[in-house]
Amino acid sequence: MKKTISFNLNGQRMNLDVDPSRTLLWVLRNDLGLTGTKYGCGEGLCGACTVIIDRKAVRACTLQVKEVAGKGVTTIEGLAKNGELHAIQKAFVEHDALQCGYCTPGMIMNAYSLLLTTPQPSRSQIIDSMDGNLCRCGAHRRIIAAIETAAKQMGGAPR
Repeated sequence: MKKTISFNLNGQRMNLDVDPSRTLLWVLRNDLGLTGTKYGCGEGLCGACTVIIDRKAVRACTLQVKEVAGKGVTTIEGLAKNGELHAIQKAFVEHDALQCGYCTPGMIMNAYSLLLTTPQPSRSQIIDSMDGNLCRCGAHRRIIAAIETAAKQMGGAPR
């Protein structure tokens, strides 16, 4: 049975009539056309589906849409403002911190969450934070470098 679920998505108020038990991942991708959030494992283990909910990285594949009612959700599509990439997105491009690119949105969202809570993380904090995001292509060193660069560019301000 459908129910109206209200939440903020990328800064805009949403009122969706959906089955409240559907996962946030499939609502984002299929109902809203936000395909930057990827399906990976379906069990919350790979990080491809990472979104931000109230400043915290969360796996959208394991979260029922009813659990975001009244909350703020940010997807990879919500980071760029006025056509300009966010500092963390720019740093990933600058450092070529991707290869196939499939895991990149989840990596960026997890890194963004880290920088929201720890604006100047140490290398070990970055590694620990990113541990749950899997990259089959082996771009880990470039990903760490990109996060370090973004932290410096942002100067402790999440923007």
